[in-house]
Amino acid sequence: MQFSDFPFNKSILKAVAEERFQTPTLVQQKTIPLVLDKKNVIVSAHTGTGKTAAFALPIIHLLLANQEADKTKKKIRSLIITPTRELAIQILENFKSFSKHTELTATAVFGGVSLEPQKEILAAGVDILVATPGRLIDLQMQGNIDLSAIEIFVLDEADLMLDMGFIKDIKKIEALCPKKKQTLLFSATIPEKIVELANKVLKNPVKVEIHPEETTAKNIGQLLYYLPKKNKTDLCLHLLRNTINGRIIIFRRTKFGVDKLEESLVKNGYKATSIHGDKTQGVRNKAIEDFKDKKAHILIATDVAARGIDITNVDAIINFDIPNVAETYIHRIGRTGRAGKSGIAFSFCSPDENAYIKIIEALIEKPIKVITEHPYIISKPKHTKQQPNTVSKHKKGRKSEASKKKKKRWY
Repeated sequence: MQFSDFPFNKSILKAVAEERFQTPTLVQQKTIPLVLDKKNVIVSAHTGTGKTAAFALPIIHLLLANQEADKTKKKIRSLIITPTRELAIQILENFKSFSKHTELTATAVFGGVSLEPQKEILAAGVDILVATPGRLIDLQMQGNIDLSAIEIFVLDEADLMLDMGFIKDIKKIEALCPKKKQTLLFSATIPEKIVELANKVLKNPVKVEIHPEETTAKNIGQLLYYLPKKNKTDLCLHLLRNTINGRIIIFRRTKFGVDKLEESLVKNGYKATSIHGDKTQGVRNKAIEDFKDKKAHILIATDVAARGIDITNVDAIINFDIPNVAETYIHRIGRTGRAGKSGIAFSFCSPDENAYIKIIEALIEKPIKVITEHPYIISKPKHTKQQPNTVSKHKKGRKSEASKKKKKRWY
């Protein structure tokens, strides 16, 4: 299947061709026809599967098809809510790229920057608004945003928004929109809280689910290194000197860990930069731009950035710390191997993280290749009494959840 097979407006197909997009991803193939058919849709798919284009392209088409003759002042017709500033910026970039041959306008509003420039753009009128919840409510309370003309409402990365405590804001924003609208919800996972939210904001939704084993791209190599925790920085430096080349994203669990590793890499002559929640918006933007422009070859980040970075041509990912949530592993490695290109993910596992690896392998339904030749090798862990219990509980929980889903619809 090709993008040209979709009944898109010619201006959209022209923009898609210029972006060199040819074959839609699985989530795009399943989602785009439903959105074009004006269905309410819930999509469960992990980062890196092409979710933004899955809603941006059909939204642009639908807005073009329903343009009003009166263009005295544009009204906000599509609203996309997303949890982070980085995501808001990148979603806006997608909308601008895909709509560049149309008269549609788009902007993004988010915290950490001055309100005044955002107010000026909104006063001029826009068709498409991308926003973080807090800043949107601030602007609405000051009378700068009118949501009465919304036709298509999108919640992006819904599970992350709930984790960040935005549930009340989301409900308030949804209530400010017209009752008659098309609603799209995109989430990496569908926990019970998402089910409850979906039941409140979507009417008769169609569900699209892309399983983790489908989203763990075949073109991403996955390598696992067992070693003592104290040697992780040494192994990182060893691999950077001898094995890993190109642009690299390194994930750490804590902000302190990010800063500490950046300091070590810079001392050893590497062009590294970093982002995490304690850095200002300006510093975070500069770090991402430096990485995109190859002024820095290494970007070190916490897991929030796993959902907020959309950079092509990332050659490798390093899981310096093994994530304690299995789905996060998929978010992380999805930063490489994008747009059909190959990538590789290196994972450093210390003994206290062994149980996490077992759960990750259960989720992706295959073992990760273990590298047995490196300077800091420790033996691959044998099953302890505690580990099988941890894994079996996880598997048992997965089976239990699966059986519940068969018996009871989730929305």
